[in-house]
Order: sequence, then structure tokens, then C-alpha cells
Amino acid sequence: MTWLKSLLFFVLAGLCEIGGGYLIWLWLKEGKPIWYGIAGGLILALYGVVATLQTASFGRVYAAYGGVFIVLALLWAWKVDGFKPDKYDIIGAAVALIGACIIVYTPRGVIR
Repeated sequence: MTWLKSLLFFVLAGLCEIGGGYLIWLWLKEGKPIWYGIAGGLILALYGVVATLQTASFGRVYAAYGGVFIVLALLWAWKVDGFKPDKYDIIGAAVALIGACIIVYTPRGVIR
């Protein structure tokens, strides 16, 4: 159950980062009202808080988060921007996600 909770925190952090960044993008690049930027900044700050809910160390969490972020960014682009990932996008995202899982979820013992 711990890994499921961890996965939930990764997804929530990713949605906060991508969603917050997207709102700032809309404000600065597409002329949306300033409150888009303010809301985006608050959501980005929430991303930083959500990431601290992980139980692994800071470096390991942020390294692994990169893989999760890649998958979420492609899903966001597909569903929100109409971008259609090709097979190389999918293969690359799968490799990154496998790497993230290895970093965070591999049992560690004493190396001798």
C-alpha cells in the first residue's frame, strides 16, 4: 500500500506542476487575466509541498519524479493541447517511468 500512496503523491505533484505552469503560460503567452498567473503560482507552490509527502530522500524523489513528469506531460499535451504522442514518445516515457520505479521502489540493503 505504501507504493500506491507514493504513486498518488507523484501524480498529484505532477498535476500541480503542469497545471500551475500551464496557467502561467496562458497568462503570459495567451493574454489571460493576471489571476491565471497568480493561481498558477499558488498551484506551483503546492507542488513543492506535495513532493515533501514522499518517504524517500529528496534526491531520490526528485530524480524519480522526472520519469513520472515525462509521462504526465505527454498525457497533458495529448488531452489538453491535442498533441498526439507517437511510438517514440511512448517508448521514451516508458523507459523513464521504469527508471523512476527502479530509483524509488527498489529494496536497498547494505552493499559490500
